[in-house]
Formats: sequence, C-alpha cells, structure tokens
Amino acid sequence: MVRPLILARAADPARTRALVAAGAHPLLARLWAARGLEQAGPTEWAALIPPNRLSHVDRAGTLLADAIQAGRRLLIVADYDCDGATACAVAVRALRDMGARVDFLVPNRFETGYGLSPAVVELACRHPSGKPDLLVTVDNGIASLEGVAAARAAGIEVIVTDHHLPGPDLPDALAIVNPNQADCGFPSKHLAGVGVIFYVMLALRAALRARGTLPPKGGPKLEAYADLVALGTVADVVRLDANNRLLVGQGLRRIRQGRMQAGLAALFEIAGRDPARAGTDDLGFALGPRINAAGRMADMSLGIHCLLEDDPGRALELARALDEINRERRARETVMRDEALAHLDAHAQARAASVCVWQPGWHPGVIGLVASRLKETYWRPALAFAPDDGDTLRGSGRSIPEVHLRDALDLVSKRLPGAILQFGGHAMAAGLTLRASAFDDFSAQFDAAVRTLGGRESFEPRLDTDGSLEPDYLTVETAGLLADQIWGSGFPPPLFQDRFRVLHQRLLKDRHLKLFLERDGLHLDAIWFNHAEPLPDAIEAVYRLDCNTWGGRSSVQLLIEDARDAA
Repeated sequence: MVRPLILARAADPARTRALVAAGAHPLLARLWAARGLEQAGPTEWAALIPPNRLSHVDRAGTLLADAIQAGRRLLIVADYDCDGATACAVAVRALRDMGARVDFLVPNRFETGYGLSPAVVELACRHPSGKPDLLVTVDNGIASLEGVAAARAAGIEVIVTDHHLPGPDLPDALAIVNPNQADCGFPSKHLAGVGVIFYVMLALRAALRARGTLPPKGGPKLEAYADLVALGTVADVVRLDANNRLLVGQGLRRIRQGRMQAGLAALFEIAGRDPARAGTDDLGFALGPRINAAGRMADMSLGIHCLLEDDPGRALELARALDEINRERRARETVMRDEALAHLDAHAQARAASVCVWQPGWHPGVIGLVASRLKETYWRPALAFAPDDGDTLRGSGRSIPEVHLRDALDLVSKRLPGAILQFGGHAMAAGLTLRASAFDDFSAQFDAAVRTLGGRESFEPRLDTDGSLEPDYLTVETAGLLADQIWGSGFPPPLFQDRFRVLHQRLLKDRHLKLFLERDGLHLDAIWFNHAEPLPDAIEAVYRLDCNTWGGRSSVQLLIEDARDAA
C-alpha cells in the first residue's frame, strides 16, 4: 500500500463564525466551512429544488399520466446496480400507487450488456406481462440510440430517465429527463438515477392532480420512498451537494424512525446494523453491496424484488439470498485480488505508471472491484479483465484524480486502432471490450497514455484531514453528533490528526491492531483495521471518531486511517 501525503483542510474562520452565529455546533461549523459550506442549509422537503426546473420532466409526467388513463402497459428498464434497482423500485411502487399497469425488466450484464439495447427490446416484446406500449428507462438510456430505435420500430415508445453524461447524439425518445443534458438548467447536476425518477414521479402526481384524476393534495405520499432514494444515492457515490444531502437526510430520518420498506428493514437485519442509528456508511457499505452483488454475480431482479416486497417474512428470505450472493462475491473478489497481486509482483508490472491484469477464470462481475483494490494498493490507474465470448476480454477500470480514465482509453483507441472494440465511462471509472490478442500491446499503450495525461510516471495519494480535534470533543456525544450528519462523495466524513502515546497494542484475529492510547491525560481505545505491523511508542495518527457499544455501555473509539512515528 502506498503511503499517502497527509494534508489539512483549511476552514475559513469568517465562514466558521457565520455558521456558529446561525446556530451551528462549533465543531460542525468548522467542518462545514472546510467543505465550502456558507450556511447549514434547510433539510425539509419544502427546500427541495422544484421538479419543474428539470428539463422535460413535465412532459414526461404528462405522457405517463396519458398512459395511465389510457390503460397502456408500462415497462421499467433498469440498470443492474443499486442505483438502478432502487430507481426501478421507486418507479414501480409509485406508478402502481397511481393506477398504472407496470412491470420491470433488468438487463443481464453477461448476456445483453448495459442499458436499453436491441436485445433488451426483444426481451421486452416477449415479457411475461405482455408486450409494453411504453418503456421507461431508469439510470440508463441516454446512450441507447440503437435500443430506442429498435423499440420504436417494434411499436413501443420510450421515455428516458438517466443521469449519466450524454454523448453528441441523443436517442429519439418521447422525452429525455437528465440533469446533465445540454438544455437542462437544473442546479444539481449530481442527481443519481433514483433521484431523477423520483422527480419524474413528483411531476406525474402533479399532472394527475391537475387533470382531476387525483384530488388537489391527494395521491401517494412520495416521501414514503425516501429510504430508497437515499440508498441509491449513497450507493452510487454521486456528489452529496445540498439537494442530494436533503434527499439522503430525509431517507435516513424515515429509516431511523422505522418507517422503511420491508426489504430495507430485512437488509438491515441481515447485515447486523441498527436502523435506529442508520448513517450513510450503513447504506454505502452494508446495504448497497448486498443489492449490487445480485447484479454482479447473478440476476438483479432478485434485488429489485426484495425492494418491492411488502411482506416482512418474504423480504427476509430475499435479503438472506442476497447476503449469500454477496458472500460468494466477497470470496471471488478475495481470490481474484490475491491472484492479481501475485501476478503483478512476479512480473514487476506494479512498478509501471498503471496496472493491467487478467487471468483465465476470472468472473466478469467482479473485475471492477478488483480494479478498485489494485488502484488503492498501488495508487495508479488500474484495469482488470475477464475472458469474454470468443477471443475478447471484458475490462473494468478505476482511476485516480490525476488521470481521466475515459480519455486515456480514447487515446489508446487512436494509437492502437482495432484493439478496443468498445469502451465507455467517465473520469474515475470505465469499461471496455478488448481483443485478447492485443492485451500486451494495449497494456503498453495504456501505460503510455497514463504517463501522457498524468504528466508523470508515478503518483502519490493524499489524505485530507480536518486537523486536530480539541480534547473536549473526544466523547461519545461528539461521535454521535458526527454520525448523525450526512457525509459522502464530495462531502467527506471528518478525519482528525493528533499525536498520541501508545500505552498498549495487540493483534486481533492476526489482522487488526488494537490500541490503547493516551493524549493530554485522556486514555482512548483505538483500532487499525487490516494493519498488523506494531507501532512505535509515540505516533502521529489520522483517525475517525467512532462510538463503540458493548454490553450496554458506549465508549468513544478511534478508527485509525494512518499512523506514523512521531518521535
């Protein structure tokens, strides 16, 4: 693992004072100011950006209202990750609550590929619930030009709802709702797919109210789906701007109150997490991976059925099945990661500016996770491949801030024509299909592209901290205060940096370092997960504040992220 450069965030004192004057807790004011906040921001539904600021959302709402009143068959076409699954569940639940005849279809990543492809349209035409009159994509579709054309040729109209960046050409759909399309003035460009369809459902309800189908303030309480919106938003790692933090905060509020879908309650139980203390970590690292595992290893329909299930007993059965799939995913990932590390070590490829690796028998649904582990281990752009049909490899990559991954693949495609059959993605993650015979040449060209775009041959990770934590805040109460906040992508959870004396240390399960520390007369428990090397007597530590509850008693605990000799 590459040791990071540790830097402290700067909090504007004037901004901090303004937040305190507005009623913010002094510590939160400092943390928020360091993240660019000038005001805490409202958290109630009334502060949500109005739906009518999202381009084409009113048209989509009107078209759906027309379809419902005409009794047309609707089919939701979802992506196969947690964002797509939650978006599908929001769409199906809300549409059914508003009288629609609706079902769903989710592509199999191993058979039909990503998004609304012509192959998915063929499946839609043969759907058990009947050939649909209208397809609604969620969390995909903005790049599905051929799929939309195939649907229209089959007599099926399409509404696209998506949040991914559009290409130069758009599909010929009845309506396209995407905050990132060129003509959209929606202030939050970071809505997840589930957030986009939530807005469409708000517009549909408004359309049905306007034409008298629903009473002026009647219809389903769409805030009841806030738990699903929160889960998909956090799991998709979109930037938690003010609007997304409002959506996630409302979802967490309902979860903590026990007002959640039966499937989410079951996932909390299976994961051993307490919904009354739910935070973004629970959504991103406990529930999200169990939903995602279905799309990676098997069929995402299982995850969607769990989110749509209202019977607690049946929801628990589905959650158990998802947990088993996730265990299989973790086991596969561990084996593949270890094989990748051994291969790279043997071939000295880890000393290049990038990482490219593949092995026979690797599972294509797990290569993205392996690429992510390799990126973190070596701190350089990483691509992992699995054998695909015939003589091709399917690859997934993760990058670092200095190198735009899609641009790197685009550069390779120009320097090595014919090697890459298709590719797509964005700055930090991308996927591609590669001719197997071109792997060695591709690896060399990719490394050269990384050097060109990154401007150097090696890269250094950074760990941004919030500086020292005042001793008075090393308490259970402060840990609880921080846990109640909405942290995530673009609004990272706080990390503090201080000096400690190591009074005692021992290994747990031969993998984790359990520590007993002292600072300014305070004695503190700490743990450094997945670190087995002993520490010196005096350390400079970067840590998170946590609350450890055992035997009915709660105490503060430090979760160590980095520690170095402070002598």
